[in-house]
Amino acid sequence: MSALTLPDIANQASYRNLPVDWVGMARIAIPVLLHGQKIAAKADAGVSLDDGSARGIHMSRLYLALEKLEHKELTPALLQEVLQCFLETHAGLSNSAYLHVRFELLVKRSALVSHLSGWRSYPVSVLASLKNGVFHVELNMEMTYSSTCPCSAALARQLIQQQFIDDFANKALQHAEVLAWLGGSNGIVATPHSQRSTAQLHVRTHPDSDEFPIIAIIDLAEAALGTAVQTAVKRADEQAFALANGRNLMFCEDAARRLHLALKYHDEIEAFQLWVVHAESLHAHDAVAQSKWNWDQARGLTVPQS
Repeated sequence: MSALTLPDIANQASYRNLPVDWVGMARIAIPVLLHGQKIAAKADAGVSLDDGSARGIHMSRLYLALEKLEHKELTPALLQEVLQCFLETHAGLSNSAYLHVRFELLVKRSALVSHLSGWRSYPVSVLASLKNGVFHVELNMEMTYSSTCPCSAALARQLIQQQFIDDFANKALQHAEVLAWLGGSNGIVATPHSQRSTAQLHVRTHPDSDEFPIIAIIDLAEAALGTAVQTAVKRADEQAFALANGRNLMFCEDAARRLHLALKYHDEIEAFQLWVVHAESLHAHDAVAQSKWNWDQARGLTVPQS
């Protein structure tokens, strides 16, 4: 019996002569190397099908090209190499290629005061495209922090003042008595409300960047906010966290402005947009704010989101 040639339906002509913007695969399980870690990731990979007469693309060629991500540090140059491979294996069919890689980055974080430490997980995604020889890359990061309402803090202080007047009216003040009062329940008759909050940063780095400054940007953003959530803590750490919240009272507008100013002057960032979400403990809805810099002027990525 003679060997049969396996049919290649993708090479057949399309019954409709119509290009397709993007064709590919979503949620491909791959490992990536970043900052010395091998990280489980999910990738979306695809190309444009500009030859409208072609039936389809060769998805297995995209899949095999992703093996490059297993063995080298994740950098802009590596992503451009993978995208170039997408196009070379689809010569005559495609002029554009895209890649979207999502993962959770684990970072060891020290406590504020004690010698304890623990792991924080940061959702990160990297989007890259190569269109007509032009390469673009974008970083998306998410971080969690605490926000204490300035208005609520002012109202709480006023109630404490009123309680002080009620308790010490027409009395000669004694240092020890006032100190005891401050340490008792009447000295904190009201507390401001605070909530766990989220910042999403979408950043475009300069095209000539050698690496992805993901941890550096996260560190910069957390320093600007001053109230990043903690991992392992002792009471001294919890007290230091309470102090940090008291010194960094923030509406969502304040948080957006702090992040904007921090990111704008980072050497490797050429454009960004950001969102902050304060999951209010007072209301059943969230308080949100958005800010951006140079985003509309920079060329965006036309990459499908899955």
